[in-house]
Amino acid sequence: MAESGTATTPPAIKRDRTHYLYIAVIVAVLLGIAVGFIWPDFAKELKPIGTGFVNLIKMMISPIIFCTIVLGVGSVRKAAKIGKVGGLALGYFIVMSMVALAIGLIVGNILHPGSGMHLTDATREVGHTAAKDAAEGPVDFILGVIPTTLVSAFTEGEVLQTLLVALLVGFALQAMGRSGEPVLRGVEHIQKLVFRVLGMIMWAAPLGAFGAMAAVIGETGVDALKALATIMIGFYVTCALFVGIVLAAILRLATGFNIFALLKYLGREFLLILSTSSSESALPRLIAKMEHLGVSRPVVGITVPTGYSFNLDGTMIYLTMASLFIADAMDQPMSVGQQIGLLLFMMIASKGAAGVSGSGIAVLASGLQSHKPALVDGVGLIVGIDRFMSEARALTNFAGNAVATLLIGTWTGEVDRDRVERVLAGQLPFDERTLLDTSTDDTELPTPRGGETKEPVGA
Repeated sequence: MAESGTATTPPAIKRDRTHYLYIAVIVAVLLGIAVGFIWPDFAKELKPIGTGFVNLIKMMISPIIFCTIVLGVGSVRKAAKIGKVGGLALGYFIVMSMVALAIGLIVGNILHPGSGMHLTDATREVGHTAAKDAAEGPVDFILGVIPTTLVSAFTEGEVLQTLLVALLVGFALQAMGRSGEPVLRGVEHIQKLVFRVLGMIMWAAPLGAFGAMAAVIGETGVDALKALATIMIGFYVTCALFVGIVLAAILRLATGFNIFALLKYLGREFLLILSTSSSESALPRLIAKMEHLGVSRPVVGITVPTGYSFNLDGTMIYLTMASLFIADAMDQPMSVGQQIGLLLFMMIASKGAAGVSGSGIAVLASGLQSHKPALVDGVGLIVGIDRFMSEARALTNFAGNAVATLLIGTWTGEVDRDRVERVLAGQLPFDERTLLDTSTDDTELPTPRGGETKEPVGA
């Protein structure tokens, strides 16, 4: 039938089995909520299940970041291009952090959500414990970027340490010229292996989502949610407005693309973050999906990992509103000058906190300890709902980094606009089976997906 005609029939597309995986995640989240409410004591014991899944994902973060950055930097002829991408990215991250802080300040001063709260001895102890667990200051942060050894960056799971090592290796391969090409090909094969392993781990997502959600509902219960509903709802609404208005306007004006189409494209990643409360669990998928979208490999390789430590829009809003909440709850309101000084410090201290569930509490306590020690006692007031606010932080941080990657790619001319439109329209679906595009010929050097082909190393 088809052979006798002139038109060719497109091959049948094999059904994406991961569709069932994410349906299972949704069901697991609902079951976790039910178990948390019905058997709270039993649900608390399920916490290691969720923690174990997130740890499995984190295990893959360092090798994925390393491979992505090495391939991105090593396959670009001119180092100046990488410097341009990094400079634009850092500049944008700083500006957006300031915008997020300003929005949080405005909303927090309007709502005054902390009035009427009361402290207990246990609450005071929580705040001081969290402050001890946090980093001591900017100097420690900078020194912490340098790994103890070249290999320890991978074994300790530090994103910024891995970023530093990967950049050094990438630039070294540039300097090696054509003699570095075999190494690049080897790294590309390792990347495919790593993503394949990640794909296997993802099938445990429903179990991890069930354990994490059941535990948090069992630990928190309804009473804490009711008592702290004002700041929690206010924070969620603020984050939604930040993404739906601020980020949407910037993306539309700078690129012409619709943010809601981008968020729909990343829907499975948002579901994964919602169920694990960690944006780091979706970092590998964001790297693969932004390359598939049409942003060049060097831009993705630099912007996404860097953004996970420096572009924390949701965390900025959280630190602002939480600080004002505690000050009001303890009847020690801060002046505008005190608010700005405290939050500028927190903006520095928060770098590197992305992806770690609960890290916001440590940064909050550290900032208060340094600038207004009397308020540290109040950190325990917010611990009960921090898990739910952590989800909003992670979702907002993730959305901000996706938008940032598309923006930086557009500003540097490293985006295939036609491909972006086709992908967002659903005409070029993402290959869920491997998390990688397999169309690249293995005999060629890695090239930016959807973008223009770069000159080979040493050309």
